[in-house]
Amino acid sequence: MQPYAAKLALRHLLSHPGQSLLLMAGVGLGVSLFIFISALIGGLATLLTLRTVGSIPHVVLEMAERDPVVLSADAATLAVVQKDLGRREQIAVWQPLLPIITATPGVLRVAPQIRGSAFVARGEAVVPVSVIGVAPADLGKIADIPAAIVDGSGALPADGVLIGSRLARDLGLSTGQVVVLQSDRGRARSFRITGIFTLGVASVDRTSVYMNFTAARALFDLPSGISRIEIKTLPATAADTVAARLRRATGLKTTPWTEDNGQLFEALRAQARTGYIIKAASLVTIIVGVASAMLLSIQRRQGEIGIMRAMGASKRLVVSVFVLEGTLIGLFGALLGALAAWLVLLPLPSVDATMAAVRDSSLPIDRGQGDFLLAVTLTTLAATLASILPARRAAAIDPVDAIGA
Repeated sequence: MQPYAAKLALRHLLSHPGQSLLLMAGVGLGVSLFIFISALIGGLATLLTLRTVGSIPHVVLEMAERDPVVLSADAATLAVVQKDLGRREQIAVWQPLLPIITATPGVLRVAPQIRGSAFVARGEAVVPVSVIGVAPADLGKIADIPAAIVDGSGALPADGVLIGSRLARDLGLSTGQVVVLQSDRGRARSFRITGIFTLGVASVDRTSVYMNFTAARALFDLPSGISRIEIKTLPATAADTVAARLRRATGLKTTPWTEDNGQLFEALRAQARTGYIIKAASLVTIIVGVASAMLLSIQRRQGEIGIMRAMGASKRLVVSVFVLEGTLIGLFGALLGALAAWLVLLPLPSVDATMAAVRDSSLPIDRGQGDFLLAVTLTTLAATLASILPARRAAAIDPVDAIGA
């Protein structure tokens, strides 16, 4: 019985090709919208994530803070050890940790750093800056400073520094000039500006100064330890898992980038909810369109339905014919819409894992998140559901009344 129902449904669709194509085009338009919104929302999420984590570490390892500890407590006295705010926290023994960190699944790059606050003096102007001491080989492991150089070079000799473009503009500095840096430990040294970089993050371009690891040791009076270890993970979304593994393996304080970017995740969740609403609206439009078309078709075919019923066709067969007809409209329309969406998205540049692609993209489209299969599946299912009520109505038509009409 089912093959016969499918044959009748297909024959009716082919007997009215203009009407069938129009219905499929309407379904295809809804599917194209569904896919385009999925690709746009997914690409925008990727864009925001890349811009947020592109120049920052995904996980930061630091010495665990020593909070006040109760030494003794009795009825007469209460003795505690208070946190020493005048002492710089540092990872004293850090070299043996590097192989452990590097071998941790999900870790992509590792960069030990010496960090501290300092002042840049230029004539009468004194500006607070954040100094990052790194080995020359580690310079581009976290933020791609070598690729962001806009003047000079990315070399880091012992007497050289790299400064942000906004800091250079504020102080009127250029490559080759000498500046004096005074650390929060009271040490002052002169450095030559070897390069100026632009990362596109105002806070970094205005306050960051990169210098050689050895020079940073002398400036901040750290003969052996380091301030922190910065890590890039692959993918960036694995930062929480990697941080938990490193916390167990090293005993250090681990901070994933997700911990300090709650607002980004709230924005992404709101964006995703908006996308769901738009996609749900497109599915509702498809359901209403298919149901309306099926009801009109049944109204015009009452005589044909009456003859089928008079010749012995069961109500189940009638229901099957119209449900299959709606399903075929949904399936072929969904395939048509998916093909159209793929052709439209094909020439658009995709957002990938490189910031260059992000900068060049006019729209943050990610075809990989277009949900092509999901769109086709949901649309076919929606068309099937939309045709059930009209099909039941067709099966309820009285053959005598239908033929007499």
